[in-house]
Amino acid sequence: MMNKIVGLYGITIDNDAEIQARVKAALQGGASIIQYRDKSFLPDRENIAGKIGELCREFGAMLIINDDIDLALAVNADGVHLGKHDLDIGAARNKIGDKIIGVSCYNKLELALEAEQQGADYVAFGRFFPSVTKPEAVPAEFGLLQDAKVLLSLPIVAIGGITTANAQSLIQAGASSVAVIDGLFNQQNIKKTAEEFSKLFR
Repeated sequence: MMNKIVGLYGITIDNDAEIQARVKAALQGGASIIQYRDKSFLPDRENIAGKIGELCREFGAMLIINDDIDLALAVNADGVHLGKHDLDIGAARNKIGDKIIGVSCYNKLELALEAEQQGADYVAFGRFFPSVTKPEAVPAEFGLLQDAKVLLSLPIVAIGGITTANAQSLIQAGASSVAVIDGLFNQQNIKKTAEEFSKLFR
């Protein structure tokens, strides 16, 4: 399953009333992975995640849940994405079984090598460009993707300030997928934007 982490990886906007419509538009445009990210812990988050999961299945895309293994299991998501303050990979694997585990590695190759050894299915690096969503995120260099491509056998996701204008440079440097929040879900025509991103992977 891990080799499916390729193409446009859309990450939802927190506390978004239009989330289902936005996700559907991204999927219509060719997004291959959607990450449900809810840092505000909405009371109906299981219902929302479940509906996004149904949309993903309809379009043959994957649903990854940010940080919450219990929610991922409750809605039968394809996997979970962990940050540095979340459960360690071994404990996550014990809970989630053979579902996908992705890990944020920021700008550190050693974290990615460690994640691979511990059984992660993909790693994410970034931010590569100034980010609207996380302006304080540590910057990462393009060389990190090139080194990771040589040293890792896992799919590599790039994140941070990615737009249709700069994504190609990351793909050429070694990213198998680009994770986009603002550059996808805050655009006027989400479907068209997703199509433009998806074309870069053909």
